[in-house]
Amino acid sequence: MSSTSGNKTKISALTLAALGVVFGDIGTSPLYTMKEVFSAGMHPVPLTATNMYGILSLIFWALVMVVSVKYVVFIMRADNRGEGGIMALLALASHNAGSNLKKQRTIMLLGILGACMFYADGMITPAISVLSAVEGLELSAPMLHPLILPVTLVVLFILFWAQSKGTALVGAFFGPIMLLWFGTLAVLGMSSILQNPSILHALNPIYALQFFTVSPWIAFVALGAVVLSVTGAEALYADMGHFGRFPIRLAWFGLVLPSLVLNYFGQGALILLNPESVKNPFYLLAPEWMLFPLIILATLAAVIASQAVITGAFSVSRQALQLGYLPRMHVEHTSESHEGQIYMPRINWGLMLAVMALVLGFKSSGNLAAAYGIAVTGDMVITSLLAGMVFHHMWGWSKSRTGALVVLFLTVDVAFFSANVLKIPDGGWVPLVIGIVIFTLMNTWKTGRSMLYLHLKNDAMALEPFIEALGAHPPARVPGTALFLTPNPDGVPHAMLHNLKHNKVLHERVVILTVKFLEFPHARPHERVEVEILPHDFYKVIVRYGFKDEPDLPRDLLLCSDQGLILDSMDTSFFVGKEILIANEKTEMAFWRKKIFIGLFRSAETVTNQFKLPPNRVVELGSQVSF
Repeated sequence: MSSTSGNKTKISALTLAALGVVFGDIGTSPLYTMKEVFSAGMHPVPLTATNMYGILSLIFWALVMVVSVKYVVFIMRADNRGEGGIMALLALASHNAGSNLKKQRTIMLLGILGACMFYADGMITPAISVLSAVEGLELSAPMLHPLILPVTLVVLFILFWAQSKGTALVGAFFGPIMLLWFGTLAVLGMSSILQNPSILHALNPIYALQFFTVSPWIAFVALGAVVLSVTGAEALYADMGHFGRFPIRLAWFGLVLPSLVLNYFGQGALILLNPESVKNPFYLLAPEWMLFPLIILATLAAVIASQAVITGAFSVSRQALQLGYLPRMHVEHTSESHEGQIYMPRINWGLMLAVMALVLGFKSSGNLAAAYGIAVTGDMVITSLLAGMVFHHMWGWSKSRTGALVVLFLTVDVAFFSANVLKIPDGGWVPLVIGIVIFTLMNTWKTGRSMLYLHLKNDAMALEPFIEALGAHPPARVPGTALFLTPNPDGVPHAMLHNLKHNKVLHERVVILTVKFLEFPHARPHERVEVEILPHDFYKVIVRYGFKDEPDLPRDLLLCSDQGLILDSMDTSFFVGKEILIANEKTEMAFWRKKIFIGLFRSAETVTNQFKLPPNRVVELGSQVSF
């Protein structure tokens, strides 16, 4: 009985926590979606009862098809050892590509593109969420209009400044605040629906179909705004590893979905009764006395939505970094008990500048909504394609079964994406430019690293003949252990050759150390460290990390003692090669991309910091590499 009670308590706590982290983005969509559809958008829908019923039916069935069916029922089952998100899905799909290089490259490009769309979404979400919440000030007092942009910028600065402090303390309040938020959405919506209960007829999909039949062009254009109601669906999948499937599904079906539907239908009922309310139907649902408290609550909800996106950007960046798509960056852990709570200064401040630039450039949530949608729908299309590969190759589904489901998903996704293409001249070009820039950087880094690795590998001497030659003509050996870090475990590290050439000695024990990052979130304990004993007191050690593991070589090298290699940290030196890159014009990568790669290479975090090596035990030996 106590075990059952304990499980219920744990599930309740996880569900409340998920409510505060996962659903912030989709939970703040009612702030601007209906306003965007009927009044603020670049292509507003004419306000008629028929159009209103059609729009509400589209919103309801978008929430059902995209969020409930696609993400909650199917995509969340495609987990990578419990973890979700675009990078986890990319790793899964890549793992199943086998040795097919063309397929691997296609999957890699899709995954990078999906990550780029996530970053673009991550820049627009804080801007539109906070801006739309603060715009409520204008309703309460029109003279406060000049304060909207300054207040928004201050809120955003505080939000990004607070990231380095960690989310553990603030996170404890997220769940209860979002519980109050969704409860408020439901109550406001229900009170309005009671004034016009016939609005619930729009739950019938026939109204969406009639909307397309009677006004096909208007309905198609409206999809560009309707998609705003499902922004944040990717977060359900991305945060699965933190909370598990069941708490997220429980929160979605038990509270979030009903609250969103009630609020959207409440706004529809209000607009039909009072067409003037179309200028800001969300805030006008509330009685006048409630306006200021609602603005404060909405701003808090927008901050929480932004927090979730920023945290997601940190998580995706670290995964991309460890999978080899981004250069090494400084990562700080803001919690001793939760590994996932990290802070990346370079990502944080870059994101803040981009978000503030969007706020200053677009000036209103209505203008920003034109930029919103392309990134979200592009990410949805890529997720469907990658998931289809996982369904077929990992789950063993037949091609017909996989094809039927993926075609269903893509029909919806491509319809939304196509409608958002119309927004490109009005601001939709912004996320595309952001995506292209980030895609170029990530693809250049990945390609450049592969080229550099092959160049160094081809120049390296084979390890085993080198060891045999040393055995035949041994140099002077000095006490202690030398660990040479190298990405190629079968070649002689350049740092070792430089050490021999200049110092004319070798340590009495030499360890060739290679770190490998797996296409899984976490390396299992038995696969963390592998030791191979070689002749003449040489050892080959491979340390493996998952893309969500925290690298710590001094800690993990202690595991070598179980395989016959005991390392004394006070008697061990770490030798690291430090390449100085020089671009030439003879290889397959464009010269300008080489220059970008070299710039990224120079800006990368040091190996010493990435692997937590003791700085006073590290020796760096440099060499020039022309590639």
